Amino acid sequence: MPEILPSADAGTPGWRKFFEFAAGTKPLIVSFIGVLLMALLVFPMLPVGGELLDVKLSYSLAEAQAAMLQYGPHGRAVYALASPTVDTLFPILYVTFFAGLLYRFRPSERLWLLAFIPVFAGAWDLCENAQITTLLLQFPDISARQVALASFFTSVKHVLSAVYELTALLWLAIFMVRRFR
Repeated sequence: MPEILPSADAGTPGWRKFFEFAAGTKPLIVSFIGVLLMALLVFPMLPVGGELLDVKLSYSLAEAQAAMLQYGPHGRAVYALASPTVDTLFPILYVTFFAGLLYRFRPSERLWLLAFIPVFAGAWDLCENAQITTLLLQFPDISARQVALASFFTSVKHVLSAVYELTALLWLAIFMVRRFR
């Protein structure tokens, strides 16, 4: 009898190969170092003149306008350039690291699909970057609706990040318990 439902691998062989690559020791180390460098050196050194909207949990129109004024024209220009460039590299790095980590340390084979959580988060982050870049380029002509949409993308990005980070910690703990039992 033919299979009615597709297998878990249907449509995902390319992703499986990516996850297998990302789960390798060298890609995990390189992507982890890249994430650390970006988070601890590159982003804090951007001459923006204030806290990046990306790192806030959410923001209102008044908060976004205050941040944009604090950045000034130079800070907004730097941020508008960094968001679609430097902040595109960052999701590539953290997606590779966390997808690889989740794939490598999954406690059960059937949980491999959860390696897609950071992939989805990275794609969502790129959409957030587009929203923030638009705000930066259109300032001072930004609307409450635009800011609400950008803030929504930022908030969801942080929720997704918490989900894959906590899942990775849990799976690493399970791995350690099983290994040293």
